Amino acid sequence: MTRRVMIMIAVASLATACAMTTQGASPAPAKAGAGAAPVAASTKPAAAPSAATPVDYTKIKPLTLVNETPKGGLHNPYNDKQTAIVAQGKHNFQSYGCSGCHGGGGGGGMCPPLINGVWIYGGRDDTLFRLVTLGSIALQQHGYSREAIENVVAPMPPFGGIIKNADDLWKILTYVRSRYDGNAAYKYGNPPGQ
Repeated sequence: MTRRVMIMIAVASLATACAMTTQGASPAPAKAGAGAAPVAASTKPAAAPSAATPVDYTKIKPLTLVNETPKGGLHNPYNDKQTAIVAQGKHNFQSYGCSGCHGGGGGGGMCPPLINGVWIYGGRDDTLFRLVTLGSIALQQHGYSREAIENVVAPMPPFGGIIKNADDLWKILTYVRSRYDGNAAYKYGNPPGQ
């Protein structure tokens, strides 16, 4: 068995363990007000977001959103200046076990750091959401490729079935962006034309 296969098995085992420990300890839903999720007009789960109808991301699973949204169509409804959202994202980062691999503040551990300015698959919202949801192997199978190299490399396991809803994942990604300490021009991925 190669070292890469052994690492993949270990990461998959860790993801399974994280899923088992977080399923009973989901973050509390957001309250109405400044930190609340965007809400759609209807109460049924929303499909892909459109400019005309806001999506209630608390009612849609990450995998459903990925499957129903064309490549490049996922955009975070939050920004890293919203302190209540960043705080919720930090809570989600810890409670979903992201810190187990990426370190408590996203600075790395047995897996790559998330805040150092190196976006392995690119830093666009769409790419990051799909990476966490699908995992790196499935992401590559969907036509995405590595854009950068990192010192610590391990496959990202899929968390789309672990994270309760798309809103929780958007908040995690908002928290990660708030911790970014690389070149500001690359905070949201490669600038246009690169």
